[in-house]
Amino acid sequence: MEKFIRNAWYVAAWSKEIGNTLFSRRILDEPVVMYRTSDGTPVAMLDRCPHKLTPLSLGRIIDDRVQCGYHGLEFDCSGKCVNVPGQDRIPLQAKARTFPLVERYNALWIWMGDPELADPNRIIEVQRYNEPDWAVIDGQYQYHRTSYLNIAENLVDPAHTTYVHRQTIGNPAAGEVPVTVEVNKDERGNDYVLAYRWTNNAEPPPIDQKLGSFSGLTDRCQYYYYYLPCVSRVDVVTMEAGQEHSEENKDKGLRAFSYKMLTPETENRTHFFWMHIRNFRINEDVSTLIEGMNATFQEDNEISSAVQREQEATGDLQYAWLGIDVAPSRVRKMLEKMASPE
Repeated sequence: MEKFIRNAWYVAAWSKEIGNTLFSRRILDEPVVMYRTSDGTPVAMLDRCPHKLTPLSLGRIIDDRVQCGYHGLEFDCSGKCVNVPGQDRIPLQAKARTFPLVERYNALWIWMGDPELADPNRIIEVQRYNEPDWAVIDGQYQYHRTSYLNIAENLVDPAHTTYVHRQTIGNPAAGEVPVTVEVNKDERGNDYVLAYRWTNNAEPPPIDQKLGSFSGLTDRCQYYYYYLPCVSRVDVVTMEAGQEHSEENKDKGLRAFSYKMLTPETENRTHFFWMHIRNFRINEDVSTLIEGMNATFQEDNEISSAVQREQEATGDLQYAWLGIDVAPSRVRKMLEKMASPE
């Protein structure tokens, strides 16, 4: 398949990362430099001066313009060269490519493909964001040494949690529970794959025993949504056993929406942004929760990075397929189909 799907919105950075200095990050194997103008407007352009291909991030900002650190060419926020020191004529080729950038949910979303197709309405909606009685953790980042395709497969694979996350969210009682898989579109027209299961009448996993005050057995659901090509939402609910699984009762239990936004750095490295929205302990210090979630995602990182190493060594994805591979295989095939027209 083509390496990347370019006509899509990816998180380029958290809002807090971008200010009045030049910030560089490789996205879809292209160097991107970002900054804010004096009025706070975020700008993204190719981090490559058209003269000698010098990274523009080695320069500086002057009056909202980027000055190349090699020969002083200056580019405005549209990428137009407005000054060449020592000469009046500005070559037509002296322009820097810019990228559409939208600020939403405390993140900057970038469109690396055809700018005419960049519709902000296609950015995934984050459920319960800033709603009363819900707390948000955002601004979180990890660097994963694996392809975003491997991470995408992991994010629609509830079966791995029992074994990879034994010390955190893993639940031995869920090991034999089958996974249901669905494919659909959201209200914004984005394709998604959903893998889910309920583990009923079981002891809560370690993390829920710490967070909740359950006196007996619980029902626990994991709904793994993957919105192609790059956003995962995991809806996790733990509630007292025996209740109807209605939305109202889910909200009375421990409920969290865990978002992961995957942005390929290269073919086999990924920027992993995560956000967590919950209805419990909303006024408490979250440092322990952040530490625990980072530990959980680092467990995924270690497994997926090991898989990446062996895929590169063998040239194969896997040798055998199991029933639990339905959702991961579906996601990979859909991503390949999305990439092929580009």
